[in-house]
Amino acid sequence: MADFGGTDLEAFRAETRAWLAENYPASLNAPMGEDDAPWGGRKFTWKNPDAKLWLDRMAAKGWTAPMWPKEYGGGGLSKDENKVLEQELRRIRARPALMSFGLWMLGPVLLEYATEEQKQKFIPSIIKGETRWCQGYSEPGAGSDLAALQTKCEDKGDHFLINGQKVWTSYADQADWIFCLVRTDTSKKHEGISFVLFDMTTPGVEARPIKLISGSSPFCETFFDNVKVPKDQMVGKLNGGWEIAKRLLQYERQNISSSGFGSGGGLDLVEVAKKEIGLDEQGRIDDGDLRARIAAHRMDAHAFMLTVRRAEAESKASKGPSAAVSIIKYAAAKMNQDRFELMVEAMGLQGLGWEGEGFAKDELAVTRGWLRSKGNSIEGGTSEVNLNVVAKRVLGLLDHQ
Repeated sequence: MADFGGTDLEAFRAETRAWLAENYPASLNAPMGEDDAPWGGRKFTWKNPDAKLWLDRMAAKGWTAPMWPKEYGGGGLSKDENKVLEQELRRIRARPALMSFGLWMLGPVLLEYATEEQKQKFIPSIIKGETRWCQGYSEPGAGSDLAALQTKCEDKGDHFLINGQKVWTSYADQADWIFCLVRTDTSKKHEGISFVLFDMTTPGVEARPIKLISGSSPFCETFFDNVKVPKDQMVGKLNGGWEIAKRLLQYERQNISSSGFGSGGGLDLVEVAKKEIGLDEQGRIDDGDLRARIAAHRMDAHAFMLTVRRAEAESKASKGPSAAVSIIKYAAAKMNQDRFELMVEAMGLQGLGWEGEGFAKDELAVTRGWLRSKGNSIEGGTSEVNLNVVAKRVLGLLDHQ
């Protein structure tokens, strides 16, 4: 669909606003907690039926993936129309209809690399939230050096046979399908990797949750023991998975950066500081040093979000994200960790709680969120690896032996 002119675009805005007013459930106006995140999929339990209704309504219009082609269930919106939709959703503070690795990472690379049959098979269920995906990349011996992965994929004539292990597989125990990097040629490193898709209920697949210091278990160890995968579920060429893997990592880092890593337990940094520290005679946080650091952080956060929006606009105007997303991902990790540090510092002794009557639920969420934030500089590519990417592919610096 072509970009609309001013009059037509305003008509689209009016139609969108009217549709949202009629279709956005009033019960979703309350702030969304982590337990309310709409992941979808076969195993997902909807705490609020209206959240599922909201997903179904948005998916029916293709607005869970508004700029994806209509032939696969997307909205087919132009860049300008999508901008209007985003503005109208923000105006009513609408909850996301769907949170999905399929939307954020897999779908974009399927649109770019998959066969037409694969697109028709997998993309509509992503848009509708019917399939929840997880990412099979990192291994115990292949984290920062992802190309060192050893999960073996053998050609058995009418199918592939996969054996190996993945680690830090986010929500693998809740996922329906996995997009997975496997080794199909042991004689080459980068050129011996392929990209395959398979159902997590396939015999031989096992996911074991890993408990973090925050007390939660979003990550898993995932084991493959003689897992049979149909050959038509390989995306791209045999031994051509590294190109797809790199492209998907760009989308992953872009999404991580845009999401800001979390809500901080639903508490606002400034409000926490005012409550815990108190106010001076001018109504300011009664700690000049902390107040200055919070102000600097908020300015950086605002500048960061403007940068993210600009990068997103550039990505949509071209053909996807560039290596520059590594800059944003590095900054997002650092800023989120700094935010939690400031929040825990402002809470004083209340920031040391783990459980018990002396601590409010939202305060405990901040403490655990502070612990969880330590993983921000690891997930989606470590900060060190991202800095190397920036040095080589953004700044054009050469290695010096």
